[in-house]
Amino acid sequence: MDLKKTEAIIEAILFTMGESVEVSRIAAAIEHDEDTTIKIIHNMMDRYKEEDRGVQIIELEKSFQMCTKKEMYEYLIKVACTPKRHVMTDVLLETLAIVAYKQPVTRQDIEKVRGVSSDHAVNKLIEYNLIEEKGRLDAPGRPILFGTTEEFLRNFGVKSLDDMPTINPAQIEELKIEAEEEAQMSLEV
Repeated sequence: MDLKKTEAIIEAILFTMGESVEVSRIAAAIEHDEDTTIKIIHNMMDRYKEEDRGVQIIELEKSFQMCTKKEMYEYLIKVACTPKRHVMTDVLLETLAIVAYKQPVTRQDIEKVRGVSSDHAVNKLIEYNLIEEKGRLDAPGRPILFGTTEEFLRNFGVKSLDDMPTINPAQIEELKIEAEEEAQMSLEV
């Protein structure tokens, strides 16, 4: 099979599926090994960028997805109904950060870090498909473990959790001291 035909098949798969497709499934469809498949897709991604197309192929963990470029959003809303936008409050962002950096994590673990009930925040993040159930902890009551989703990776523009920014240990110590000082001030009031 020639390269143009192979690329057309990959493009058709990614377009039709509408969600991410594992490299292994694409490789099986085009009858190539995974490394060759990845190289072909990366070449397609480069060409899409060079040609400044309205769509792009993105890589998520060991999967690929075809999607519209962010820059096209304003034109899409002129044609389609305005999509429902999720409001990410500080509480939701804080809860999401805890899940992203400590996953898999239980609701109780989230509440220990935040210091308040997190039921509403966790439920909203599940509704927004940013976190999901990742299993159950082998402990009394078998609490649900939560982790981030592919939608989280897409929305925050990271290929994998390994690409997330790291927190400087010195900043963590500064934040702990600051939090202790705030707690002490509120006790004095």
